[in-house]
Amino acid sequence: MADHDTAQDTGERRLSTREAADRLGVKPETVYAYVSRGQLTSHREPGSRGSTFDPKEVDALARRSGRREPSAAGAELGIRTGITLIDHDHCYFRGVDTAELAAHYSYEEVAEWLWTGVLRRGIRFTAPQDARTAARRAVRALPPHSGPMDQLRVAVIAAAAADPLRFDLSEDAVLGTARSLIPTLVDALPALGEEPSAIGPLAPRLWSRLTAEPADPASLRVLDAALVLLIDHDLAASTLAVRVAASARAHPYAIVSAGLGALDGPLHGAASGLAHRTLLEVLDRGSAAAVVADHLRAGRRVPGLGHRLYPGEDPRATVLFRLLADVPQAAPALQAAREVVTTTARHTELHANVDLALAVLTVAAGMPPEAGETVFALARTAGWIAHALEEFDERPLRMRPSGQYHGPRPPQPLPLP
Repeated sequence: MADHDTAQDTGERRLSTREAADRLGVKPETVYAYVSRGQLTSHREPGSRGSTFDPKEVDALARRSGRREPSAAGAELGIRTGITLIDHDHCYFRGVDTAELAAHYSYEEVAEWLWTGVLRRGIRFTAPQDARTAARRAVRALPPHSGPMDQLRVAVIAAAAADPLRFDLSEDAVLGTARSLIPTLVDALPALGEEPSAIGPLAPRLWSRLTAEPADPASLRVLDAALVLLIDHDLAASTLAVRVAASARAHPYAIVSAGLGALDGPLHGAASGLAHRTLLEVLDRGSAAAVVADHLRAGRRVPGLGHRLYPGEDPRATVLFRLLADVPQAAPALQAAREVVTTTARHTELHANVDLALAVLTVAAGMPPEAGETVFALARTAGWIAHALEEFDERPLRMRPSGQYHGPRPPQPLPLP
């Protein structure tokens, strides 16, 4: 009865079983199971045929448990998050259009705001000397053929080893780790050009690790915008891996390691490298038609085109293309990208995604093919930390789906050699 009174006092109408199930993202039968296990309190009004539920209690259970069953639309796991919304060819961080954020604020400013809700103009992330030294030594010990993703993974582990307090999962401690880890990863990468100050903005420091070409303001503006736009993109594969690690209460370095592991593949972070090579081939052959035809003939998707979440052009690509138009040396690569899009459109209507825009930047600046993935990984680290902070407020170990066993039925005989 107190439960019913509480709902009346707040002025909120109590929920039906179906409404409670919709809020929880489960079937009505599961709502009854929650009641039987004491996780929800039901109330039946006199003369009513169905049970009702306190909306606050339902929302609290949803926050604790997340959505544990497939939605009616398909067999995908749903997780409540207040970080990113993708809707009608727009991407929003905490309700703010990412295009607007990239136009007005730096990567560090947006990351800090995403973590804390406070916008701190001019904030700079700096690496502690111990972590920076440990990460650089670990990277230098790698074989010469090691790529940037190898270097980042090793740098995270080295930085973790240098931090004896890494298991402190309080919000302040995690935020301190985030502010120091990102610049540690940047500074751990070998410098290819003139190395800027270690206390300056992040974009110029990263630029010197990606190319020996001098940085101009317009190019740095594109790089900084790319970092902002790539901070998060809902529950991509790497972000889901991060949420699982955070659910198990892993420390921030281990959480970032989980994200880097899931990111390292041609269908996720490495996709920009494929687009980079495609643009180089178009520029070398002088025509997009032959290059696109080769991909289609081999049954491959044309790199840098199409995104399952956007029916039109990826809004992140739209922002970067607009900024790249102000970079004179990007003109050939930008024209090649447009030719790839228009040529492919004769066969199938696919639009540019952020990987193609990243490839224009990396080709124009003389960066290696892996540079786009490096930008992607460093940018996304801020988003992974945001998701970890969110997950730390949930019930531990909630990311525990049940396997559907399809093996031999037991008991089976003991295998013989």
